[in-house]
Order: sequence, then structure tokens, then C-alpha cells
Amino acid sequence: MERRKVRNWLKTVSAFANGDGGTLLFGVDDDEQVTGLADAKGDSEFISQKIKERIDPVPQTAVSIEQTSEGKNIIVVRVSSGEDTPYYYMGDGALETYVRIGNETVAAGATEHKRLVLRGKNSSFDARMSDELFDNYSFSKLSSRYYAWSGTQFSPKLYRSMGLVDADGILTNAGLLVCDEGPIRQSRVFCTRWNGNDRSGSRGIDALDSREITGSIITQIEDTLQFIRRNTRVMWHKEPTQRRELPEYIERSVTEAVVNAVAHRDYLITGSEVHVDIYNDRLTIYSPGGMPEGRIIQELHLDDVPSVRRNPVIADVLSQLGYMERKGSGMGKILAPYRAQPDITADMMPRLASDRGQFTVTFPSLALLCQAHGDKWTLAEPEKTAQKNTETARKNTGTARKTARKTTRKTTRKNVGQTGRNHPDPHLNWQGLKPAQSAIVEVLTANPSLSQKRVGEILGLSQSGVKYNINILRRQGLLRRVGADKGGHWEITTGEEETE
Repeated sequence: MERRKVRNWLKTVSAFANGDGGTLLFGVDDDEQVTGLADAKGDSEFISQKIKERIDPVPQTAVSIEQTSEGKNIIVVRVSSGEDTPYYYMGDGALETYVRIGNETVAAGATEHKRLVLRGKNSSFDARMSDELFDNYSFSKLSSRYYAWSGTQFSPKLYRSMGLVDADGILTNAGLLVCDEGPIRQSRVFCTRWNGNDRSGSRGIDALDSREITGSIITQIEDTLQFIRRNTRVMWHKEPTQRRELPEYIERSVTEAVVNAVAHRDYLITGSEVHVDIYNDRLTIYSPGGMPEGRIIQELHLDDVPSVRRNPVIADVLSQLGYMERKGSGMGKILAPYRAQPDITADMMPRLASDRGQFTVTFPSLALLCQAHGDKWTLAEPEKTAQKNTETARKNTGTARKTARKTTRKTTRKNVGQTGRNHPDPHLNWQGLKPAQSAIVEVLTANPSLSQKRVGEILGLSQSGVKYNINILRRQGLLRRVGADKGGHWEITTGEEETE
């Protein structure tokens, strides 16, 4: 018990009161050896006095003297989680507040201090009033999602009951996050499909696909999931009666992680957004803000993580829209679908990590299954379009493909005869192409003058998806552009001609 160095332990009292509470032991050294106290009664009175003098407001504590089996006296100080945050340490000419990050006591930063002030007012960022009028914004995404989930029309009374607007027609921050316009700048999601296992890229191409998603958090969730789907490969194997497919990243788990990232991010951090980064070997979802109360997810048992909602209004809205559950089972919903897959091993499981300023979920690519069970699982080549979009494209282009097969030679000679060369039959020697690439070849063979935009419209593919697959065909020497973008045409080649 060092009476001249009270700051060392008083700042921990401040941190415990500002967090989940905690216990301090006096008479135990840093090696967890019990040394005991010679004057435990006097020391306990000194401790109580210093807490009252140096911590403001005074937190709820319980100071007791306990005796070990060896007959040594120690002091146990139990600090309760406070309701009147922030709790300041006053001393050394300074007024400071502290928080716990894992097992460490650190000075609270500006954002953490704001959060403590809101908590002391029994409020949160999303519950705070804005300066914006309800009449200046629209909520079509909210009403349409509500109808799709509940089957009933969205009643105007729900705006107030959900906590999106007050009686005077002023929006809360939650209202600004949910409205179609999404005016809160830090409420964005950056999605990137990187070209490789890191951000350095390959062959001069850093990223294969990217998108900045703004607007309502409902739009952010849906469009982020769509981006992930179109950049997800599929593993498959044949069973006696069916073909079983498994996406590279299990959608239910990824959906839960995306929803959590948007719902629980720290919106007080104004210089950072949610990031979704897809690499060849993993998918990473980054959310600004660590776990509430300074806990570190790596130090917790994932099945027993308590549910603490940083943005309770948003969490309640998303639960009414079917994105979340009120009972708070997020971690389990991320892990359970992976645990249910018989071939998935520990190194293929999602990895969760947090620190003071961020929360990250990393999904290893299940292409690892093909390495571990190559005799069973087959990996489809990387697709720029989602599996579902590919299936839709196949249906939409059935007629186009059939027409292309019937008219290939006739149309090709007519449209590109002036080039002085005949195109090879696209149905010969094209093994290994992805469905989207085969469809592109057939459509361009039938009509070489089509633009990439028009190809996408015919096939039901995104423009970036068409561009990606055309670039692959060009690099493989199977497709070349002749002439300018306007007035030029496409030539289908054999591949060997391009390498000569």
C-alpha cells in the first residue's frame, strides 16, 4: 500500500466506474503473491478517504478487510459500474477520466469521453436530437422493408414509436441514419474486391471491383450484401442424388456480421467508415469502434459474450425489420452456420478481433476446402457476379444463347466480313470458361458491334462484371477490340493467334 502514489490506483477506480466495474486488491504484489498489510484498518480508511477526495462524482464502492488462509490481511475494493459517467480523477493539477481496455487502464480519448457523457445522461448517439425536420426527408426504404418483412403497411405512428422523430417533427440521429438520403457523412460502407491476398495488386491492377455505399443504413446493408454475393465463389461436389453447393463465405454468417457492423459501429468517430475488403483468401469486415465498455473480444468466450447495444434505437429498428434479434445472439449466429458444416476445420472458422478503436470479423475463404478435400470439393473460378445473379443471367440469356448458336456463322460473316478474317466457332475449344464469359463470347459472336453496357443489359450482368470478364478474355487472347470505342467491333480469336 503506497500512500504517496495514489494516482496509480485511483485512475483504475475511475476506469472501473466508467466501465463494467471491477475489483482492486491491496496487499498482493504484481506477481500475485500475498504480502499482507500491517495496518489494514488504517489503510482501508485511507483508501475510502482518497476515493471521496479524488474521484468525482464519488462512485459506489465497497471496501472490506479479508484474511487469507495464511493469516495475512488484504483489502478488497469492489467498484460498481457507475450510472453518472464520466467519473473523473482529480489530482496533480488535472481533471482526467479513465477507461479500461482489456486489462489496461488508459486515459479516455475525446470520442470515449463523449460516449461517457451520453451514457451519464442515459442517452446514446442515435437517440440524440438533430436539427433536421422530418418533412425534409423520405423513408421509402424503411416503409418498403417493413412491409416486406411484416406483411403490413408502415404506419406513420411508427416513426415516433421507433424513436426516429419527436412530437415536434424533429429527427433524431437514428432518423437521419434510416432516412433515404443518409446525410450523416460517416455513415458509409466502402467495399473493395482486391486483386490478390493483399492491397498491392497484381499485373498493375489493384482492385477488381469496388463501391462506396451511402444513403439509408437499410440500403447500406442490402447493397453491401449484394456486393459480397457478386464477388463470392462457389464450391461444389456431387452427391448420389444431387449437386451440393457451398459459397466461399456462408451468407447467413456474413449477413450477421454486416448488420452488426452497421448497427453497432461508433458513429461518434467521424473520420472512419465501415469497410468490407475481399481478398483471394479472406473476407474482412471492419467497423469503427471497439466493444462497448472496453472489452476485448479475443479475451472472451464467444458463446458467452453479453449483448451490449451501443446504438439501441438503431438496434431496435433493425430488429423490427428482421435484420436483428432483440435477444442479442449475434456472435452465435456468425459461428453456428460454420460449425454446422462437417468439413470445416478450426482454421476455416471466422476470426473476431477488437481493440480500442475497431472491431473486425475475418472470414477465411472456404476455398481451403478444396485444398483439404480436393477429392471431394471443386472450386468454381472467381465470379464477378453473385451465384444468384449468375443463375438469373442464365435464365435471362437462354433465348439469346439459343439465337446465337443458330446465327453464329451467318451473323459473324455479315457483321465482320470486312475485317478479312473469319472467327472461330465459339463452341469449339472453349473449355474452362465461366458461364458469364461463355455467354459474353456467344453474344459478341452474334453481334460484334455491341457495347459493354448493352452486353450487360442482354445478359443481366452488372457493367463492372462485364468489364471484368471481357478483360479476362482479352488477357487470355480470346477476344480483342478492333477500332475505337465508338464505331469499332469485337473479334473472337483462338488464343494461339494472340500469342504468336
